[in-house]
Amino acid sequence: MPPAKKRRARTYDSARIRAAVLAQFGNVREGVRGLGDEELGRPTHLGEWTVRELAAHVTMAVETVSRNIDRPEPGKRELTLLDWPFATAARAEDIADGTRELAADNPDLDALYARTEERITERLATTPDERLLAARTGAMTLGDYLVTRTVELVVHTDDLNRAVPGLDIPYDRQALAACTRLLADALAAKAPGASTEVRIPPYAVVQCVEGPRHTRGTPPNVVETDPLTWLRLATGRTEWKAALDDAKVSASGERADLGGLLPLMG
Repeated sequence: MPPAKKRRARTYDSARIRAAVLAQFGNVREGVRGLGDEELGRPTHLGEWTVRELAAHVTMAVETVSRNIDRPEPGKRELTLLDWPFATAARAEDIADGTRELAADNPDLDALYARTEERITERLATTPDERLLAARTGAMTLGDYLVTRTVELVVHTDDLNRAVPGLDIPYDRQALAACTRLLADALAAKAPGASTEVRIPPYAVVQCVEGPRHTRGTPPNVVETDPLTWLRLATGRTEWKAALDDAKVSASGERADLGGLLPLMG
């Protein structure tokens, strides 16, 4: 695992993160509600998943909050926020199997979304951020876990929008900001240093990669991209070279090639 613990995670406003998770989940619910059987049967770029299965998976990602609150509290914290991106790949196969079963068992997606939304709203109303959750990736606080849910929600919103032309589910600004920042910080944890500045306006700027440190003026190594391109790079939806070729990323300097550091999540 990359040395995430050597870098202190930034703090997030609890009320804003909670509101962002609920808002983005509501955005996805509204978008999915308008899809017909033909659109729900379309393929996605996530293996063999259909749009229906991807939509069901979004509820699974949120339901884990409620389910983990309902489970006994673990004795100690095992995972920091910056550890989480690197701990997700091991569960990919289990997640895929569970997603297919969930989609098959719930043909009425809006009813599934309604139950999920009701459960998380009720539990967040009475559960403090310090409560430890027995997440499968490792025990972590509710406050940290909710930040990870912005990644799940925003990334899969993008997946749905790409799979269904014209869908255009909106992004809650706070959810997009938190998602972008967490994955930018994960890059800096994976490649600590200060020779390269990565800019993802308007949400994040981080320094990373070992090498000479700049102290003022324009850094010698600069990478800049937009939030959605960054999320696709960090999660393996887009390859570094393809993003460069499509002018989705600008990179200048001999230490500005991030291709060997991406993706951050499997």
